[in-house]
Amino acid sequence: SMQCFPGLVLALSSLLGALALLQLSLYLRVPSRYGKHEERLCRPRGRVPARCAWFLQELPSFLVPALLLALRSPPRLEPLGCRLLCCLFCWHYFYRTFIYPFFTRGRPFPLQLLFFGTLFCIYNGFLQGYYLIYCAEYPNDWCTDIRFTSGLLLFLLGMGINIHSDLLLRQLRKPGEVTYKIPQGGLFTYVSGANYFGEIVEWFGFAIATWSLPAFAFAFFTLCCIGPRAYHHHRYYLKTFTDYPKSRKALIPFVF
Repeated sequence: SMQCFPGLVLALSSLLGALALLQLSLYLRVPSRYGKHEERLCRPRGRVPARCAWFLQELPSFLVPALLLALRSPPRLEPLGCRLLCCLFCWHYFYRTFIYPFFTRGRPFPLQLLFFGTLFCIYNGFLQGYYLIYCAEYPNDWCTDIRFTSGLLLFLLGMGINIHSDLLLRQLRKPGEVTYKIPQGGLFTYVSGANYFGEIVEWFGFAIATWSLPAFAFAFFTLCCIGPRAYHHHRYYLKTFTDYPKSRKALIPFVF
C-alpha cells in the first residue's frame, strides 16, 4: 500500500512553483501559440480537433486522483473535510473532461501543447490527489473552519464565473464559425479574461479551503499560466476592434 512521504510532496510542490515562474517568463511577452494568437506566429504542424484535445488533456486530472483513491487500502473516507476537498478537485475536472469539451467550438489544438498539457494534468492530478488521499490531516470540524468555508465560497464563485464566461464565449460563434468577436455580458463587461479570472479565483479558493502547499502551488501556477494569456487577449482585442470598450481591464476588475 502507498504511504505518505512529506519530502515528495514538498519536492513536487516546489517544482510546480518553479514551473509557474518558467511559464511566466516564457509567455509574459509572447503569447502561447494557439487560438487567436497563432495567426501572428508560426503555425505548429500537428493538429488535434479541439473537443478531442480538451478531453484527452483534462482526463488525467480526473482519473489519477480516482485511481489513487481506489489503490488506498482501506479506502479513506474520513474526515468529511478531506473527502469534500478531494471531491471539489474531481468535480472541476469532471466538468472539464466530460462536459466542457463537447460544447467547445475552439480551433484545432497544437499537438505539442496537447502533449505538455496532458503531462501537466498527470503531474498535478497525482500531486493533489496523493496529498489529499494519503497525507492530508484535518480535524473533524474542518468543515466549519473559516478557511474551509471561505475557500469553498471562493471556489464555487470562481467556478460559476468560469462556466458562465465559457457559455458567453460559445454563444459568440455560430456552428462552424472560427472568427473572433468581442465578448459581451457577465464579467466580460469589466475584464477581457473573465473566464480566466474565474478559474484563478476558483483555484485560490481551493488552496484556502485545503490550506496546503500543493494547492497553493497549483493556484500560483494557474495565475502564472493563464494570467499572461488574459493580458495578451486584452491586447489582441484592443488592436483588432476599434470599438472595443476602453474601460475594460485585462484580468482583474478595476485594477489590471
